Amino acid sequence: MTSTLPTTTPALPYRDASLPTAERVDDLLGRMTVEEKVGQMLQLDARDDLRDHVLRRHVGSVLHTSPERIVEANRLTAETRLQIPLLVGEDCIHGHSFWPGATIYPTQLGMAASWDAGLLERVARATAEEVAATGVHWTFSPVLCIARDLRWGRISETFGEDPYLIGELASAMVRGYQGAGLADPTAILATAKHFAGYSETQGGRDASEADISRRKLRSWFLPPFERVAREGCRTFMLGYQSTDGVPITVNDWLLSDVLRGEWGYTGTLITDWDNVGRMVWEQRVQPDHVHAAAAAVRAGNDMVMTTPLFFEGALEAVTRGLLDEDAFDAAVARILTLKFDLGLFEDPRLPLADLDAVVGTEQHAALNLEVARRSIVLLENDGTLPLDESAPLRVGVVGPLADDAQTQLGDWAGGSGQAGWLDGQPRDMISTVLDGLRAVDGWSVQHARGADILTLQDDPRGPLFEDGQPRPRVVVPRPPDQPLLDEAVDIAEASDVVVAVVGDRIELVGEGRSTATLELIGGQNALLDAVIATGKPVVVVLLASKPLVLPRSVSRAAAVVWAANPGMLGGQALAELLAGRVEPSGRLPISFARHAGQQPTYYNQVRGQHGDRYADLVQTPAWAFGEGLSYTTVEYSDVRLERTELAVDDTIVAEVTLRNTGSRPSLETVQVYVRDVVTSVSWADQELKGHLQVHVAPGQAETVRLELPASVCSIVDAAGVRRVEPGEFELLVGSSSRKEHLLAAPFVLR
Repeated sequence: MTSTLPTTTPALPYRDASLPTAERVDDLLGRMTVEEKVGQMLQLDARDDLRDHVLRRHVGSVLHTSPERIVEANRLTAETRLQIPLLVGEDCIHGHSFWPGATIYPTQLGMAASWDAGLLERVARATAEEVAATGVHWTFSPVLCIARDLRWGRISETFGEDPYLIGELASAMVRGYQGAGLADPTAILATAKHFAGYSETQGGRDASEADISRRKLRSWFLPPFERVAREGCRTFMLGYQSTDGVPITVNDWLLSDVLRGEWGYTGTLITDWDNVGRMVWEQRVQPDHVHAAAAAVRAGNDMVMTTPLFFEGALEAVTRGLLDEDAFDAAVARILTLKFDLGLFEDPRLPLADLDAVVGTEQHAALNLEVARRSIVLLENDGTLPLDESAPLRVGVVGPLADDAQTQLGDWAGGSGQAGWLDGQPRDMISTVLDGLRAVDGWSVQHARGADILTLQDDPRGPLFEDGQPRPRVVVPRPPDQPLLDEAVDIAEASDVVVAVVGDRIELVGEGRSTATLELIGGQNALLDAVIATGKPVVVVLLASKPLVLPRSVSRAAAVVWAANPGMLGGQALAELLAGRVEPSGRLPISFARHAGQQPTYYNQVRGQHGDRYADLVQTPAWAFGEGLSYTTVEYSDVRLERTELAVDDTIVAEVTLRNTGSRPSLETVQVYVRDVVTSVSWADQELKGHLQVHVAPGQAETVRLELPASVCSIVDAAGVRRVEPGEFELLVGSSSRKEHLLAAPFVLR
């Protein structure tokens, strides 16, 4: 498709592509009316009245669109006075989420289990190619929220619980999305979200007040955002929540003092969905849209997502003297800069005519399979795995998620509900666990669902929220069903090995879908109890958006595998792993609780509590951050430092020996933590500061060299200043965050 905008020689400076962006912005800004400026600050839903959006409200951006609507919006733009092109945005979180036939990768949490920044950069690059081809310029990804309370519905969107790992992986995705620069027609805008502290919820409830101090923000929540800001991430999205009573949307300290001031960030800020309106109808800190719009503009917001009344409110604020007519200029200049840098005035980047050449290609499918293999974490194994692919095994596959293609994709994908125009991704592109196991030659596979998970009923408060958005229906767990259980037990007893696939469904995941429990919902616990009681070896596959609590019977299972939501080819990847065609290499980016009452369970908690357990339960997680098994054993030994006394500007240099004591190869993730022995304020007992992935051949030993700048040994002091305090430290090297898995090497910083 081609542009409908004029292609004649530009008569005005802002139309002259040979001029620097800053000059073009200044020229165009000087020609705009107040109404046009306010409109540029609006991003509205393309599923609504496009004509009104473009011609009356002069909207600067749309989201949730289709090829036909992109073309129609572009045609309408040609009717406007200045013909300013639209930015088209979409939630392309782990692939082009709502495009039929696009490549859907494992969720962000699943990809994080690879601990491989280079791999995630390739995923983001491939996603950008597919997204750009469909006429979309902007993805609201990556998510930099730190997983805290596992009951929170958006855990699957995070990279887990560690600020260092989040910063590494998010920076890689930013590089992949934005490519070599926005002038590249395959580059799209990346968005760092949700700035900041959104995941510090109360009771795991979504968008609740984040009870978090400025010092705590500086200590753990802000460093990943600072990393991607300096990486060049062009847009930041603001969280829904308030902190100390102040909505992030109008938090001057966070937006002006820290982001724009200390970090010198010059990119564009966008609110999350109706943040400005929520200050009126939900948080109730503004009396009406006039005052809310004025407050949002004064705080430095640039693009206002899906608050249509911002347009009328901002103009009325000017009439009442709450805002000057030039109050919008800085924001509009930043928005126009994006459009000029993307080259949209010369080419609005409409959908390509031959989308099949880019979207859902074989090359992207191969990358998807590679990522799925790397995202699977083997948590327990009594030696049953890997299964003998050459033997004529009878494999019983049970569980409600063994053949649930759309649930396997997770949130922000075809069937997850955010886009009304798409019920799911093409079934023939998806390999379920059942599909994958049936494809193994020589194995006889029988399947029984064994249990149901849930049904839905209408919320008694009504179908809509106050802003008109649909209210999720209420989850009702399904009780155990004896005929289903009997069928699963019969199959288990007739099998050599049982693969039980359990987890959660999309109705339990996402915005507004936090859970009070972490246990398996419906008849799934009863199913696991029943098939494990047969005495047959049972491989439990947890196909779940986040860490869930498994029943006690699982302690007698042969193996436990966490596959997160592994994307389109997750079933094939899982079957390959069970059959031993690929080695398990995933490592947990997040800790698993034994009980929901243990929350929080993240590894890097501040030391100083009384005792180290509950009266009725230990505090240690079921599986800890960094854990994961291979089909071999790698032993760590002889950690040693090149120097044990260093200055702050020195480099910490260490070596450690890895020895593969088994008969299969291993991709070992060497994890490097630092412990500051005595600190001026309470601090985490240990923090991940680096990692390295090393191939170790069977029976071989590898000496691994580790280097860290000593400046990473910092804390945020009582005054809120990040600094390195001289004194005694320990370098901790090993295979997970568990103390018993780490070797310590003391050193001193002078």
